[in-house]
Amino acid sequence: MRRIPSFKSCRFFEPYFYQIARGTPFYPTATEGSHLFITRRQYMHSAKRPCLQEMSSVKIGTHNGTFHCDEVLACYFLRQLPEYKDAKITRTREPAELAQCEVVVDVGGVYDPSQQRYDHHQRSFVESFNSLCPEKPWVTKLSSAGLVYFHFGRRILSQLTGLTQDSRQLEILFDKLYENFVEEVDAVDNGISQCDGEARYTISTNLSARVGYLNPRWNSDCQDTEEGFLKAMVLVGTEFLDRLDYYQNAWLPARAVVEAAVQTRHQVDPSGEIIMLAQGGCPWKEHLFALEKELKVEVPIKFVLYPDQNGQWRVQCVPKGLNTFQNRLSLLEEWRGIRDNALSQLSGIPDCIFVHSSGFIGGNKTKEGVIEMAKRTLLAS
Repeated sequence: MRRIPSFKSCRFFEPYFYQIARGTPFYPTATEGSHLFITRRQYMHSAKRPCLQEMSSVKIGTHNGTFHCDEVLACYFLRQLPEYKDAKITRTREPAELAQCEVVVDVGGVYDPSQQRYDHHQRSFVESFNSLCPEKPWVTKLSSAGLVYFHFGRRILSQLTGLTQDSRQLEILFDKLYENFVEEVDAVDNGISQCDGEARYTISTNLSARVGYLNPRWNSDCQDTEEGFLKAMVLVGTEFLDRLDYYQNAWLPARAVVEAAVQTRHQVDPSGEIIMLAQGGCPWKEHLFALEKELKVEVPIKFVLYPDQNGQWRVQCVPKGLNTFQNRLSLLEEWRGIRDNALSQLSGIPDCIFVHSSGFIGGNKTKEGVIEMAKRTLLAS
């Protein structure tokens, strides 16, 4: 762990901000008092600290003044590419200055990839992932972050992960990181609500909000936004790399576990409606729904079996969808809320542990026990 002294001035700390924002060695993890603590992370590669004087003549243009998450993230994305890794970020609204930039995001009133111009504020702009690539489902209007991710995302991910741009794994990560990271930024910047009507409560800690808090306060003596913009690049870069790390090294391997279980489901039960995971704890729901479509599973899977941390077994019902508590088929009603010997006597299945009162999950000491619990429920349906 390396400790860097208190933030004294934008000029002193710009090298650190640039270094982290480009995905080089340091990764902010926590603050204590007036100090910043940073440690090395997987996606951070060794490099010399760049001084401002060493920055290349290549320029990324964006607007000055109050900054928002979308252009901060767009600039961070571009900095991950070899041609822009040392680029100077020019923050201005002057057309003459923007014309000198190799790429411009979130300002200028032009969306033209052939000219490297990626603004979304012009009245004519209505693009979404779906409109630009009809096989993608997302219809949220793109911000500058989404535009840069759409055009450069595969290259960025390939640069950070070592996967080839045409690999299936990279395409899965590309989709996942848009849906679960970038789309939110697009929606917030374009003023698109998550739901119709008034929300029950306010979320004020999302990434866009936290970037916004880095702007100078309205009554601050100093209204310089440059230092805050650099801090914001560190913030969005840190979170993007962390999310990428999780999706590549935890979420994506879980997909392989679920796919293997789906492919061998008829070995568990001839109905094909029960799958058994080789290990517990892996996120399976999202993968299961996707794989049922990809593999054209005709009879929907009803139950997922897996070992728990204590070496016992669980039977969990597959929900009707990702965002619902309704199950395709719940465990038998007469078992719900019953435990241990009482449940074993009632069901006639040895070694029962419990069935939840809502019927969405149950437990047994043995693999054979949970298989039987699932089978009995299928037979009674």
